[in-house]
Amino acid sequence: MQNHLSDIITVAVIIIIIGFLLYNTFFTVSQQTVSVVERLGKFVRIAGAGLNFKIPFIETVSGRMSLRVLQLDMPVETKTKDNVFVKVAVSVQYHVKIDKIYDAFYKLTNPSAQITSFIFDVVRAQVPKMDLDDVFEKKDTIALAVKEELSELMSDFGYDIVKALVTDIDPDAKVKTAMNEINEQQRLRVAAEQKGEAEKILVVKRAEAEAQSMRLQGQGIADQRKAIVEGLKESINEFQETVPGTSSLDVMNLVLVTQYYDTLKEIGANNKSSTLLLPSIPDGNNTFANTLRESVITGQLAAENAKN
Repeated sequence: MQNHLSDIITVAVIIIIIGFLLYNTFFTVSQQTVSVVERLGKFVRIAGAGLNFKIPFIETVSGRMSLRVLQLDMPVETKTKDNVFVKVAVSVQYHVKIDKIYDAFYKLTNPSAQITSFIFDVVRAQVPKMDLDDVFEKKDTIALAVKEELSELMSDFGYDIVKALVTDIDPDAKVKTAMNEINEQQRLRVAAEQKGEAEKILVVKRAEAEAQSMRLQGQGIADQRKAIVEGLKESINEFQETVPGTSSLDVMNLVLVTQYYDTLKEIGANNKSSTLLLPSIPDGNNTFANTLRESVITGQLAAENAKN
């Protein structure tokens, strides 16, 4: 019985030892990841993705490194050339070079801290050379300077800089308020200029319309008077044919008297007219026909003014 128990214990110990040896002999590495294998503290090789083995108790996995593209976001506070404090948000994408894994693992203890220091140095060297407006316009220039500087410096440490971006530029709150006010005033000025131009166009068009209206009105009056003359001419001819022996002056005087009373009737029918001006005869030499003729002309003018 005791021998049987001793055999069981021996088998268990052997299984544990074998399991421990297997555990320290084989190891796995994830995709896009590498492991650094050391032998008695000295670098031996780089283990890639999959199942790998090492000599138990002699070789050890001292660390793992990701081959994926990593991103570091860093806000940098600095001052512009026109003495405005701004916060520039910079994002840097980087990854370990396949052929320089050894340098990336052993030369830097904290890669992100090193990259951060370089970002601060480059941004604080570039932004103070620019005015605030130029910082917004030339953010790509700042990003390119960060990438070029980091690429040159981090290449010796086994890192490749994929992209550097300036994702945000945030001035002081008071400065942003002042910038918004300046922009608002500029827009108001442009709006006032446009409004003035529009009013100017309206005035010009109104004056052109009034001139056109007066021209057409004058032409209408001229046509009206021409028609009156033609009508008088026909009336004189017809009257002379009907009443032989009458002169043109007699017919004209009769027509003028008729037109005079028609004009008075038209003015009296218009509720807007209140006063009728008749020409006077200061020297007493004008004939009644001349008086009527002048009265008719004055009456026509008064009627036209009343209609308008």
